[in-house]
Amino acid sequence: MMMKSSIPVIMAGMIGIYGLIISVFISTNISKNNYSAFLGWTHLGAGLAVGLSGLAAGMCIGVIGDAGVRANAQEEKLFVAMVLMLVFSEALGLYGLIIGLIMAVKKDDVNT
Repeated sequence: MMMKSSIPVIMAGMIGIYGLIISVFISTNISKNNYSAFLGWTHLGAGLAVGLSGLAAGMCIGVIGDAGVRANAQEEKLFVAMVLMLVFSEALGLYGLIIGLIMAVKKDDVNT
C-alpha cells in the first residue's frame, strides 16, 4: 500500500526533470558572440512551453493523486485507473517538453 501511494509523488518529481532537460539544452545553445533576439525569444518560448505545461501537469497529478490514493485505500481495484489517469496527466508535461526541445534547438535562420 505504501509503494502504491508514492506513485503520484514520483510522477510529480519527473515534471521537474523536464525543466532541467530544457535548461541544459538552452544553456548549451547560448553563445557570447552570436546571440540574436530571435534566439532569445525562441529560448524564452521554449522555457515557457515546458514550464506552463509542467504547471498544468503538476496540478493534474496533484488532484488525481489526492483522490486516487484515497480511493485506492478504500477499493484496491481502482489502482489501475489511478495510474492510467496519472499517465495521461504526465503526457501534458511530456508534450510541453517535446515542443520546448523543438524550439530550443531552432537555429537563427532569419536574415536580419
